[in-house]
Amino acid sequence: MAKPKIVVCLGSSCFARGNEENIRVVEAYLNENSYQDEVDVELSGSLCQGHCADGPVVIVNDQLHTRVDAGVMLEILREAIPPRGK
Repeated sequence: MAKPKIVVCLGSSCFARGNEENIRVVEAYLNENSYQDEVDVELSGSLCQGHCADGPVVIVNDQLHTRVDAGVMLEILREAIPPRGK
């Protein structure tokens, strides 16, 4: 399985609409499930993706997701990077 890739748009519109919170959700999820950024998951920010009206925008494994709030972000993460059993 290829390393999952998460790209969070940090353009001003997406950031103001909720990607600041989505970053916190991603970091908490990775931490809670013992995934390490750069080792298990490629996590990065990007400049504007050109979908400002549909923001916040997040790209996971090359799939564009629009209007992502914290709940949707968690669903996307659970599907793309399944929780690890403890």
